[in-house]
Amino acid sequence: MDLEHFFQHFRELDAWRESFGAMSLDDSQRISPGHAEQVLTELVNRLKGNYPFHHPQYAGQMLKPPHELAIQAYMLAMTINPNNHALDGGPPTSEMEKEVMAQLAQMVGYGKRYLGHLTSSGTIANLEALWVARESRPNKAIAFSSAAHYTHARMCEVLKVNALEIPVDSDGKMDLEALEDVIGRVGTVVVTMGTTGLGLVEDLPGVLDLCRDRKVRVHVDGAYGGFFKLLESTHLIDDRPWSRLAEADSFVVDPHKHGLQPYGCGSVLFRDPGVGKYYKHDSPYTYFSSDELHLGEISLECSRAGASAAALWATLQCFPLTELGLGRILAQCRSAAREFYDALRDSPVFAPLMPPDLDIVVYFPVRTPLRVSDLSELSKRIFQLGMEDPKEGLHLSLYRMPSEIVKNNYQELQVDQPEVTLLRSVLMKPEHRYFVPELIRRLEKLWMKAR
Repeated sequence: MDLEHFFQHFRELDAWRESFGAMSLDDSQRISPGHAEQVLTELVNRLKGNYPFHHPQYAGQMLKPPHELAIQAYMLAMTINPNNHALDGGPPTSEMEKEVMAQLAQMVGYGKRYLGHLTSSGTIANLEALWVARESRPNKAIAFSSAAHYTHARMCEVLKVNALEIPVDSDGKMDLEALEDVIGRVGTVVVTMGTTGLGLVEDLPGVLDLCRDRKVRVHVDGAYGGFFKLLESTHLIDDRPWSRLAEADSFVVDPHKHGLQPYGCGSVLFRDPGVGKYYKHDSPYTYFSSDELHLGEISLECSRAGASAAALWATLQCFPLTELGLGRILAQCRSAAREFYDALRDSPVFAPLMPPDLDIVVYFPVRTPLRVSDLSELSKRIFQLGMEDPKEGLHLSLYRMPSEIVKNNYQELQVDQPEVTLLRSVLMKPEHRYFVPELIRRLEKLWMKAR
């Protein structure tokens, strides 16, 4: 991070603040420099207790630092602390939010007629989409696959909506025949484009074909995988599931995952701007500064950090939502997953579960006989051992799933338990691509220790 230039920008904002006239901090807010230094020193020491999210040896959960440009933009905006609820709470950052939402809508294919805004998380973004689903199709259920994020079941409880969990097929994706059996009770189907367990992209065209004639809404949860739409015209992903994204009624994507942003920055888009009628409300002390639409008028949340909009806006100036912009970074992550999968296939002591759709790979240690209980215990030992050596170790994650899905891919598996625990790696940092040989080397070393 270029701190010299950052502090120059910081000083420019200080000069802007001083242009309104001299003022001094109230004594009630003052702390001694020595006390501040003591507190910050303790904070830094405690922060060192984190796992190395920045390093490619961390190949566990969906965690990575934001881009340094996003950090700087967020910090600069936070010195003002704008609130993007009403235009008078943050006029510049509200405009930035509208600009980035227009870019996201273009990526999805919604064109210029849409409704959308940033949110504080993917959970809140999905809550809004399901809330509109409830209002649009009252007394109808919301259906999602058993591989969908637990957010959907939880939000259905919050909204008091009947939730239907659709089983998955042998590929781990929503079983469309099972969905068709209950479609008469359904008002909205959630399609996950990038499941958080296996990173699978569900069959959006198949769901659209099933739902359209029945006037069932389709919501796409692309919180994790949505930005991979940028690779649609490349050979790196299967483009069929993405080809009809613009037909979805709503779409969620989290810039704080693959969009290089700090937590929390989610977003929700609706294809029909007419759903804004469900948000209609009034406030006796806001919405007076402009006749333009205030973002708070189309959001369930009230106060929202304008700094999130500033950070995303700045990032998209440098990494636009194109194949050669942000897509270049995603291409590295996708290539890392494919190369890791191929290397696991060649390994004498590990095997991948299935080819990855995006950048998440699930795999397991091999031993004879191949038995569920043994795989689970060995996976857990490797997971634990990996965290014990800071320089030669690995930070992985574990994934529990029905044993029969593994059996579908490996017939020699002896199923002595209904569920199996496997190893899982999220290769969401572009640096992972060059770390794959080292990742395999360290995994095989851990296997020798754990067996």
